[in-house]
Amino acid sequence: MPDANLSSSASGLELRHDEEGLALVGDGMVLRADLSALLPRLRPDRLSRELLVRAARVRGVEAPTAVDATAGLGEDSLLLAAAGFTVTLFEKDPVIAALLRDALERAADDVALAPAVSRMTLVEGDSVAGLRDLGFSPDVVFLDPMFPERTKSAAVKKKFQLLHHLECPCDNEDELLQAALSARPRKVVIKRPPKGPLLAGAKPSYQVAGKAVRYDVIVPPRT
Repeated sequence: MPDANLSSSASGLELRHDEEGLALVGDGMVLRADLSALLPRLRPDRLSRELLVRAARVRGVEAPTAVDATAGLGEDSLLLAAAGFTVTLFEKDPVIAALLRDALERAADDVALAPAVSRMTLVEGDSVAGLRDLGFSPDVVFLDPMFPERTKSAAVKKKFQLLHHLECPCDNEDELLQAALSARPRKVVIKRPPKGPLLAGAKPSYQVAGKAVRYDVIVPPRT
Protein backbone atom coordinates (compact mmCIF):
# COMPACT_ATOMS: atom_id res chain seq x y z
CA MET A 1 0.00 0.00 0.00
CA PRO A 2 1.44 3.42 -0.88
CA ASP A 3 2.04 5.92 1.88
CA ALA A 4 -0.85 8.27 2.57
CA ASN A 5 -0.01 11.35 4.59
CA LEU A 6 -2.75 12.82 6.75
CA SER A 7 -2.41 16.13 8.56
CA SER A 8 -2.57 15.80 12.34
CA SER A 9 -3.85 18.33 14.84
CA ALA A 10 -0.33 18.90 16.18
CA SER A 11 2.28 20.98 14.38
CA GLY A 12 5.22 18.97 13.11
CA LEU A 13 3.43 15.62 13.33
CA GLU A 14 1.76 13.62 10.61
CA LEU A 15 -0.14 10.38 10.19
CA ARG A 16 1.30 7.93 7.69
CA HIS A 17 -0.29 4.74 6.43
CA ASP A 18 1.94 1.97 5.12
CA GLU A 19 1.91 -1.81 4.90
CA GLU A 20 2.19 -2.07 8.67
CA GLY A 21 -0.78 0.21 9.36
CA LEU A 22 -1.26 3.76 10.57
CA ALA A 23 1.53 5.57 12.43
CA LEU A 24 2.12 8.98 13.96
CA VAL A 25 5.47 10.37 12.86
CA GLY A 26 7.38 13.35 14.20
CA ASP A 27 10.51 14.47 16.05
CA GLY A 28 12.38 11.49 14.63
CA MET A 29 9.97 9.08 16.33
CA VAL A 30 7.26 6.73 15.08
CA LEU A 31 4.25 5.73 17.16
CA ARG A 32 2.01 2.90 16.01
CA ALA A 33 -0.64 1.25 18.18
CA ASP A 34 0.12 -2.48 18.31
CA LEU A 35 -2.17 -4.61 20.45
CA SER A 36 -0.30 -7.78 19.52
CA ALA A 37 2.53 -6.61 21.79
CA LEU A 38 0.27 -7.44 24.75
CA LEU A 39 -0.22 -11.09 23.80
CA PRO A 40 2.18 -12.43 26.47
CA ARG A 41 0.18 -10.58 29.13
CA LEU A 42 -3.09 -12.14 27.91
CA ARG A 43 -2.14 -15.68 28.84
CA PRO A 44 -4.62 -16.87 31.49
CA ASP A 45 -1.89 -17.46 34.07
CA ARG A 46 -0.67 -13.85 33.69
CA LEU A 47 -3.94 -12.05 32.95
CA SER A 48 -5.46 -12.94 36.31
CA ARG A 49 -2.48 -11.30 38.04
CA GLU A 50 -2.74 -8.01 36.13
CA LEU A 51 -3.35 -5.22 38.65
CA LEU A 52 -6.03 -3.63 36.44
CA VAL A 53 -7.91 -6.90 36.09
CA ARG A 54 -7.74 -7.40 39.85
CA ALA A 55 -8.97 -3.85 40.50
CA ALA A 56 -11.83 -4.10 37.97
CA ARG A 57 -13.02 -7.59 38.91
CA VAL A 58 -16.76 -7.66 39.68
CA ARG A 59 -17.94 -10.71 41.56
CA GLY A 60 -21.16 -12.46 40.61
CA VAL A 61 -21.47 -10.88 37.14
CA GLU A 62 -21.23 -13.32 34.23
CA ALA A 63 -20.90 -10.76 31.43
CA PRO A 64 -19.42 -7.59 32.95
CA THR A 65 -19.35 -4.29 31.09
CA ALA A 66 -16.79 -1.51 31.30
CA VAL A 67 -16.28 1.96 29.93
CA ASP A 68 -12.73 3.11 29.31
CA ALA A 69 -13.24 6.86 29.41
CA THR A 70 -9.67 7.70 28.38
CA ALA A 71 -8.83 4.93 25.92
CA GLY A 72 -5.55 6.19 24.45
CA LEU A 73 -4.00 3.35 22.44
CA GLY A 74 -6.38 0.75 23.89
CA GLU A 75 -3.95 -1.41 25.85
CA ASP A 76 -5.84 -1.27 29.16
CA SER A 77 -9.12 -1.88 27.37
CA LEU A 78 -7.65 -4.97 25.75
CA LEU A 79 -6.70 -6.36 29.15
CA LEU A 80 -10.26 -5.84 30.36
CA ALA A 81 -11.76 -7.36 27.21
CA ALA A 82 -9.47 -10.38 27.48
CA ALA A 83 -10.66 -10.77 31.07
CA GLY A 84 -14.26 -11.03 29.82
CA PHE A 85 -15.50 -7.45 29.92
CA THR A 86 -17.44 -5.89 27.07
CA VAL A 87 -15.68 -2.54 26.77
CA THR A 88 -16.81 0.79 25.34
CA LEU A 89 -13.75 2.93 24.61
CA PHE A 90 -13.93 6.73 24.46
CA GLU A 91 -11.12 8.71 22.83
CA LYS A 92 -11.63 12.41 22.11
CA ASP A 93 -8.44 13.19 20.20
CA PRO A 94 -9.08 12.37 16.52
CA VAL A 95 -5.46 11.44 15.81
CA ILE A 96 -5.21 9.02 18.74
CA ALA A 97 -8.65 7.64 17.84
CA ALA A 98 -7.46 7.00 14.28
CA LEU A 99 -4.40 5.12 15.55
CA LEU A 100 -6.57 3.07 17.89
CA ARG A 101 -9.17 2.26 15.25
CA ASP A 102 -6.43 1.06 12.91
CA ALA A 103 -4.96 -1.11 15.67
CA LEU A 104 -8.36 -2.65 16.44
CA GLU A 105 -8.95 -3.44 12.76
CA ARG A 106 -5.57 -5.16 12.48
CA ALA A 107 -6.08 -7.02 15.76
CA ALA A 108 -9.48 -8.29 14.59
CA ASP A 109 -7.63 -10.27 11.91
CA ASP A 110 -5.36 -11.92 14.50
CA VAL A 111 -6.88 -15.19 15.73
CA ALA A 112 -5.23 -14.73 19.12
CA LEU A 113 -6.69 -11.25 19.62
CA ALA A 114 -10.00 -11.45 17.76
CA PRO A 115 -12.12 -12.83 20.64
CA ALA A 116 -11.14 -9.97 22.94
CA VAL A 117 -11.32 -7.31 20.22
CA SER A 118 -14.86 -8.42 19.37
CA ARG A 119 -15.85 -7.14 22.83
CA MET A 120 -14.32 -3.68 22.25
CA THR A 121 -16.28 -0.77 20.72
CA LEU A 122 -14.53 2.52 20.00
CA VAL A 123 -16.43 5.80 20.29
CA GLU A 124 -14.63 8.91 19.04
CA GLY A 125 -15.73 11.73 21.31
CA ASP A 126 -15.60 13.32 24.73
CA SER A 127 -16.27 10.78 27.47
CA VAL A 128 -17.59 13.44 29.89
CA ALA A 129 -20.62 13.92 27.64
CA GLY A 130 -20.66 10.27 26.62
CA LEU A 131 -20.81 8.94 30.15
CA ARG A 132 -23.79 11.15 30.96
CA ASP A 133 -25.67 9.90 27.89
CA LEU A 134 -24.52 6.31 28.01
CA GLY A 135 -27.93 4.69 28.15
CA PHE A 136 -26.83 1.88 30.48
CA SER A 137 -25.04 1.49 33.79
CA PRO A 138 -21.66 -0.21 33.28
CA ASP A 139 -20.16 -2.40 35.94
CA VAL A 140 -16.88 -0.48 35.77
CA VAL A 141 -15.77 2.93 34.58
CA PHE A 142 -12.02 3.09 34.06
CA LEU A 143 -10.16 6.42 34.13
CA ASP A 144 -6.56 6.88 33.09
CA PRO A 145 -6.13 10.65 32.88
CA MET A 146 -2.75 11.60 31.53
CA PHE A 147 -0.27 12.51 34.23
CA PRO A 148 3.43 13.44 34.20
CA GLU A 149 5.75 10.62 33.12
CA ARG A 150 5.97 7.93 35.76
CA THR A 151 8.85 5.88 34.39
CA LYS A 152 12.44 6.35 33.36
CA SER A 153 12.22 3.74 30.61
CA ALA A 154 13.57 5.26 27.40
CA ALA A 155 11.18 3.24 25.23
CA VAL A 156 8.13 4.30 27.19
CA LYS A 157 9.34 7.89 27.22
CA LYS A 158 9.57 7.91 23.42
CA LYS A 159 6.09 6.45 23.10
CA PHE A 160 4.47 9.06 25.31
CA GLN A 161 6.45 12.03 24.07
CA LEU A 162 4.39 11.98 20.88
CA LEU A 163 1.13 11.52 22.77
CA HIS A 164 1.93 14.55 24.91
CA HIS A 165 1.96 16.60 21.71
CA LEU A 166 -1.70 15.70 21.26
CA GLU A 167 -3.15 15.53 24.76
CA CYS A 168 -2.18 17.41 27.89
CA PRO A 169 -2.43 16.15 31.46
CA CYS A 170 -6.02 16.14 32.69
CA ASP A 171 -7.28 19.60 33.66
CA ASN A 172 -10.91 18.68 34.39
CA GLU A 173 -10.50 16.07 37.11
CA ASP A 174 -13.68 16.95 39.00
CA GLU A 175 -15.80 16.96 35.85
CA LEU A 176 -14.34 13.64 34.65
CA LEU A 177 -14.90 11.92 37.98
CA GLN A 178 -18.44 13.26 38.35
CA ALA A 179 -19.28 12.08 34.83
CA ALA A 180 -17.96 8.62 35.70
CA LEU A 181 -20.09 8.50 38.85
CA SER A 182 -23.14 9.77 36.93
CA ALA A 183 -23.07 6.57 34.85
CA ARG A 184 -23.95 4.68 38.08
CA PRO A 185 -21.25 1.99 37.83
CA ARG A 186 -20.55 -0.61 40.46
CA LYS A 187 -17.05 0.83 40.73
CA VAL A 188 -14.78 3.48 39.26
CA VAL A 189 -11.18 2.39 38.74
CA ILE A 190 -8.60 5.19 38.45
CA LYS A 191 -5.03 4.67 37.24
CA ARG A 192 -2.46 6.81 39.05
CA PRO A 193 1.31 6.99 39.59
CA PRO A 194 2.36 5.03 42.70
CA LYS A 195 2.86 8.18 44.77
CA GLY A 196 0.57 10.45 42.76
CA PRO A 197 -2.24 12.53 44.23
CA LEU A 198 -5.83 11.33 44.36
CA LEU A 199 -7.90 12.24 41.31
CA ALA A 200 -9.99 15.28 42.23
CA GLY A 201 -9.03 14.61 45.85
CA ALA A 202 -11.53 11.73 46.02
CA LYS A 203 -10.66 9.13 48.65
CA PRO A 204 -10.86 5.61 47.22
CA SER A 205 -12.69 2.72 48.82
CA TYR A 206 -9.50 0.68 48.40
CA GLN A 207 -6.34 0.56 46.30
CA VAL A 208 -4.49 -2.04 44.25
CA ALA A 209 -0.87 -0.94 43.95
CA GLY A 210 2.35 -2.11 42.35
CA LYS A 211 5.79 -0.63 41.85
CA ALA A 212 4.94 1.23 38.63
CA VAL A 213 1.25 2.06 38.99
CA ARG A 214 -1.59 2.35 41.48
CA TYR A 215 -5.31 1.76 40.97
CA ASP A 216 -7.69 3.72 43.18
CA VAL A 217 -11.09 2.03 43.34
CA ILE A 218 -14.21 3.98 44.26
CA VAL A 219 -17.29 1.89 45.09
CA PRO A 220 -20.34 4.17 45.07
CA PRO A 221 -23.19 3.31 47.41
CA ARG A 222 -25.85 1.19 45.67
CA THR A 223 -29.37 2.61 45.70
